[in-house]
Parts: sequence; structure tokens; C-alpha cells
Amino acid sequence: MKLHLRLCTINDLGVLANMGKRTFIDAFEKDNKPEDFKEYLDSAFGEERLLKELQDINSSYYFIYKDSSLVGYIKLNENEAQSDIKDINSIELERIYVLSEFQGQGIGEWILAQVISMAKAKNRSYVWLGVWEHNPKAIKFYQRLGFYKFGSHPYFIGNDEQTDWLLRLDI
Repeated sequence: MKLHLRLCTINDLGVLANMGKRTFIDAFEKDNKPEDFKEYLDSAFGEERLLKELQDINSSYYFIYKDSSLVGYIKLNENEAQSDIKDINSIELERIYVLSEFQGQGIGEWILAQVISMAKAKNRSYVWLGVWEHNPKAIKFYQRLGFYKFGSHPYFIGNDEQTDWLLRLDI
């Protein structure tokens, strides 16, 4: 298995929107009210919003490939593009998604190793992320890799206010 990352460009807009919707639906649709979920999907993965994010020098999307197959994507935020902390010494991993049929193959761990390498190359002291408090599988995964909870913040799926735990990995 050969894994690699590829930085997304505006030419990837349609594929990125589809990948974002597909992975988010697979992960969370069953746990949310349909009207709130649809509103969130339309907002978070709308092409206008994604185009703006792709053009932001402080945000980066990467596709993850296993051999020649697109298997997931990540979104990294720096500086003022971070959704919460906005610490110049950190990088936020805002999104990390692997298609369900490729989960359990070590891809998530590989992705995190790449993110840590990128953060080190930029002399950042930690990586942080938000994870839904009702996602024990993801929380356990991150904690196993050394992340620890340092706070929480509200996260809205449509009008439904949920809570994300803020997890941090010092590097």
C-alpha cells in the first residue's frame, strides 16, 4: 500500500465538495436531525465556501491517495484561519476523513504522521483539533496517538448546538 498526499487546488473544487459531503454523511447523518444536517451540508460543503477556503493562504486541503485511489482528505488551518485557538504556534486539523471502505487500514495514523511532519517543518509546537463529544471511536483513536483534551467549544449542525472536545498533541 502506497499512500500519498496531494494539495488541492481550485480545479479540485467539485471532487472536494463531493468527498466532503460523502464522508460527512457516512460519519454523522444517522446522528442528526435531517433538516439541520441538510443545512450544514449545504453550508459547509457548498462550492462558494470551499472556493473561498481554497483561496485562503492560511487554509490547505489535501487529498489522500492509496495507490491511485482517492481515499480521503484533510483540511489544515493556520493563524487567523483557525476555527478557535488562533495560536501562531499551532496548526488546526479541522477535517480528517477517510472513506468508510478504507477505514481500519492504518490510513488515519499515516495522515496524522504527515500532519505532524508538516507542523514540525513550520516550527509549530502543537497540532489541535475538535472532535464531537459523542464520537468515542474518534476520541479513543486520537488519545491513543497522544492527543489530550484541553477544552471544548460549540459546534453547530444547522440550528443544533453540539459540543466538540478540543484535543491537542504537543510536538
